[in-house]
Amino acid sequence: MKKENKLLNLKNILKEMECVLVAFSGGVDSTFLLKVSSEVLKESVLAVTAISPTYPRYEYEEAVKIAGELNVKHKTIDSRELENPEFVKNTSERCFHCKTELFSELVKIAQAEGFKFVLDATNADDLKDYRPGREAAKKLGIKSPLVDTGFTKQEIRDLSKKLGLRTWNKPSFACLASRFPYGTQITAENLEMVYKGEMFLKKHGFHQYRVRHHAPIVRLELDTEGFAKLQNQEICEKIVKFFKKIGYLYITVDIQGYRTGSLNETLNLKQIVPPHK
Repeated sequence: MKKENKLLNLKNILKEMECVLVAFSGGVDSTFLLKVSSEVLKESVLAVTAISPTYPRYEYEEAVKIAGELNVKHKTIDSRELENPEFVKNTSERCFHCKTELFSELVKIAQAEGFKFVLDATNADDLKDYRPGREAAKKLGIKSPLVDTGFTKQEIRDLSKKLGLRTWNKPSFACLASRFPYGTQITAENLEMVYKGEMFLKKHGFHQYRVRHHAPIVRLELDTEGFAKLQNQEICEKIVKFFKKIGYLYITVDIQGYRTGSLNETLNLKQIVPPHK
């Protein structure tokens, strides 16, 4: 189906919903969903963004700006996943526990303020990876209209550009907890190391990257442009010096490059049973 027809279907679904709360991170997908929702439902839309230690402050600030530009009602909440020992243990169900906490709060807000549905911005491509957070969404009745209409990431980017959204070419981003191998505890200190490392790469012009925490080793995933930048010996020396300064002993680059969900490669997906089914 053409992406223009998918967009029409999305608008029809939103129209039937009448009033919605959108889980809004300020990323490519949630910005697209919020934009279309606001076009269809006007004032009957509320965007909610969680302030979390697993997301950089600049991502939250970006979400606030975008919601303002779209002229959408916007609320922020504090997420407390680091207070949940099941999240901190970082098993393969980590995302389930995180999303359960987040979506439960969103459902409470929706019920209190009269919004019929809570929406997340999962897209069709996301279903190709291991996503235990999807089970939390199903359990709590969260709707995923971008999945229902079959939108791929590239189609969302293409239409976002057409709609004039500055997020159309924004790098993909997942929460900082996804930088840790399963079984490695998620702590505020470790999150800070990863955050500092990714901010360093961002400030030095890297576009798409991940800092994977295998302490005392750090494994850097870079896109093609990032690999090209490593031809500059001065940049390499700065990277080594900085990452050693923040606590890593060995600084490595993954020659497979940037890819989403690389830490799921350690899992045998056929043997994984979705949590709490």
